Amino acid sequence: MKESSTSELDRIDRNILRALQGDGRLANADLARLVNVSAATCHRRTQRLFEEGFIASVRAQVAPATVGLGALVMVGVVLDRSTPESFADFEKAVGAMKEVLDCNLVAGDFDYLLKIRVRDMAGFNLLHGRQLIALPGVRQIRTFFVLKEVKDNAPLSF
Repeated sequence: MKESSTSELDRIDRNILRALQGDGRLANADLARLVNVSAATCHRRTQRLFEEGFIASVRAQVAPATVGLGALVMVGVVLDRSTPESFADFEKAVGAMKEVLDCNLVAGDFDYLLKIRVRDMAGFNLLHGRQLIALPGVRQIRTFFVLKEVKDNAPLSF
């Protein structure tokens, strides 16, 4: 993906991006009407936004509870070493875990912050005992069970 700045985007590009963040299923003709350009212009611009990496993906956002994944858990991880190799080993192992939705290297009390979806507390207990504590280089894990999701996956503001 190309690293880009919003200065490369004009008003129409920004409007296309905002509209697609709100509804990624918009038909090109409807999107074109919303941003006040022709369908051909809209299609060309949208393709360019994909090609240049401004749009990373378009996908459905599944309601977790409807597929049996009602528990959201945030996990802070401290590694025993701060070396490129230990970070790489940890990241590779976490990348293979389907339960981990997000993994971020962070500054502060933890090395990594994980966002995990599981069925329930018992499901997390199994994951913790079988996989999390066995991840390469893990020295400490702090677990936070989310009681209420106040804001999740909000559209970017630009």
